[in-house]
Amino acid sequence: MASYNKVILMGNLTRDPELRYLPSGSAVANIGLAINRNWTDRESGEKREEVCFVDLEAFGRTAETMNEYLQKGRAVLIEGRLRYRTWETDDGQRRSKHDIFVERFQFVGGRQDGGESGEYSQQGDAAPQASSSGAEPTTEDDIPF
Repeated sequence: MASYNKVILMGNLTRDPELRYLPSGSAVANIGLAINRNWTDRESGEKREEVCFVDLEAFGRTAETMNEYLQKGRAVLIEGRLRYRTWETDDGQRRSKHDIFVERFQFVGGRQDGGESGEYSQQGDAAPQASSSGAEPTTEDDIPF
């Protein structure tokens, strides 16, 4: 049976990246991302907001680049894969969680927002940021399901 595991998220960093190095010398960055969803309740007309917090982990040059250029509050687009991890605590309890393994990321905004534009992948390649098409943003009412 075939499988496909791809995640694309855009949000704001909840904290500065935490960079550390493995004994092998490979860089690892842990990052927190907040993804906001705003909508208007159809029945009450009240504006609502929902926030999803996601933990990210990046390795190698991607981790070093994220640590160098990103800080708390900065908007970023993340592409990666969903990962499920389990562990046992010191008192014997089993814990588990989902997080995202970052394969590439792209700065959102421009230099006026305090950063450079560009895309960075796990291999450390830099590609130009895609330009905006100027199209109207899609709203929930435009989605057919």
